[in-house]
Amino acid sequence: MFTGIVEELGTIRNIQRLSQGVILEIQARDILADAKVGDSIAVDGACLTIRALTPEAFTADISAETLRRTTLGERKVGEQINLERSLQLSDRLGGHLVLGHVDEVATISAWKDEGDASLMQVTMSRNLRPYIAYKGCVTVDGISLTVSSLFDDAFEVALIPHTKQVTTLGAKRIGASVNLEVDIIARYLETLLKNGNIKQDWTEEPASEILNLNFLAKHGYIE
Repeated sequence: MFTGIVEELGTIRNIQRLSQGVILEIQARDILADAKVGDSIAVDGACLTIRALTPEAFTADISAETLRRTTLGERKVGEQINLERSLQLSDRLGGHLVLGHVDEVATISAWKDEGDASLMQVTMSRNLRPYIAYKGCVTVDGISLTVSSLFDDAFEVALIPHTKQVTTLGAKRIGASVNLEVDIIARYLETLLKNGNIKQDWTEEPASEILNLNFLAKHGYIE
């Protein structure tokens, strides 16, 4: 579990391409202070497991499935990459709950600078549209961002100067590919609504009400 708050920009030091995957070596410093083999690291929003490490770098396996669903297969030696350690229960949740399970690769389709800040538009597939909410959270390349505008096949986020300075987004331009992960709450709500007539496992009696849009409206969750 992650928060979408990037801790450090790492640098890809080596890429070993295998028949069915990749071994990635990433140079880093801050996130390795208390790291150990087996720990999870969000790399541009994709959850990877440390397989080996030194005081200044770590390596991780990338499966064929991860290569298909993320931008990691397009990365090159020398490029910078967003890094975040997994969340500790005692930490502040500065962003939102992020699993590191990328939903799809999207494209930056528009960019507008407003002083030191910028508005970035990302075009996505229509399959993800139901999970993106105005003023809700979305993860772009491992970065927790707030949706400022929403369209049929795209959304817009505002990038403050700090975000552009400490993440890779400051160097992105129109046409660049990015990893997207939607808010997990939307995923669970979809599952609950699809399975509306839920029985309470701890009794033999069915649930008293069906969980659907009428139920949510009745109890004030939606208008």
